[in-house]
Amino acid sequence: MPLEERSGCPINLSMETFGDRWSLVVLRDIMFGNRRHFRELLTQSEEGIASNILAARLKRLLDLRLVSKRADPGHKQKAIYSLTEKSIQLVPVFAMLGAWGRKHLPVSRELSVRAQLLEEGGPALWEAFMDELRGIHLGATRAADARSVLAELQAAYERELAAAGCRK
Repeated sequence: MPLEERSGCPINLSMETFGDRWSLVVLRDIMFGNRRHFRELLTQSEEGIASNILAARLKRLLDLRLVSKRADPGHKQKAIYSLTEKSIQLVPVFAMLGAWGRKHLPVSRELSVRAQLLEEGGPALWEAFMDELRGIHLGATRAADARSVLAELQAAYERELAAAGCRK
């Protein structure tokens, strides 16, 4: 599904790609939550996306080649969604959006700790995370002793949940 472009401005084109209410949230959940199946994306999102909206956003993200879809070899009725290189390169954008949100909006500690770590880690952490995502989603080879940024982000989130007395 090609974009109907109002102009060739890169900010305009980016907003036409991501400007709806759910696309970045779906990408966030795949990227940071490692949610790869429709049911996980539907039931484990903090924001409570409706199934018809999720289906439409996944179709749009597939059409834009921001995610790919393949059959799940473990379950013939399920599909696995993966990030593409285009969406993996959004890690710095997510880091900056998170930093801005932490500074200007009433965020919760447990839901903002990953953004804090990305902000503090800067470009070196973003690159390590993008390399890890390439391994997970694109099958890129990684060193056996490579850092798991995803595990670090998840551990920080879980520590904050425990400190707040919340359940996962």
